Amino acid sequence: MLESIIDILLSLPPLGVFACTFVIAWVENLFPPSPSDVLLVLIGTLIGLGSLDFVPVLAVATAGSVSGFATAYWLGRRFGPAIVESPWVPFLDAALMEKVEHWFDRWHGLIIVVNRFLAGTRAVIAFAAGVVRLPAIRTFVYCAVSAGLWNALLLVAGQQLGANWRSIEGTLSTYGWVVTGVLVVLVGVWFYRKRRRSA
Repeated sequence: MLESIIDILLSLPPLGVFACTFVIAWVENLFPPSPSDVLLVLIGTLIGLGSLDFVPVLAVATAGSVSGFATAYWLGRRFGPAIVESPWVPFLDAALMEKVEHWFDRWHGLIIVVNRFLAGTRAVIAFAAGVVRLPAIRTFVYCAVSAGLWNALLLVAGQQLGANWRSIEGTLSTYGWVVTGVLVVLVGVWFYRKRRRSA
């Protein structure tokens, strides 16, 4: 599938690439397994070749990221309470949402900004932000700052790597697994210490 998407991107005129850039950035906030980061690196190589300009591409990618975040946010805000109360999703309950709300109260801006750099958490954080009803405008501003920085890094990486852009695919994958593993360990330690204190 990835190869097909790459072929399509390489065959498109600039306007088509802009449209695909927006969709790629939007989708990854709703379907975390999407290869959006790798595709943005590829688009960065097109900037390096002079086919596209950096600033417009960055603006479109960031707009797509914020739009995807906003979509997940509004889904959480609209359907979150029903999902939390549903027996079909046992790992999402009122107690967990209270903890998430506490984390947001304490680290609000930092969580949203850092979230973009944590693989596999983007959709979850956006959805949770909607469930606990964080202030929408302020949350989207934080998201825009985070997405702008991350997208810029990916596009610059593509510019610098040129034809060797595929070499970063493994790095991004490893980065994602390492970050996710660290998060799992930290959350596990936190729950373990909490249970010991309450025992």
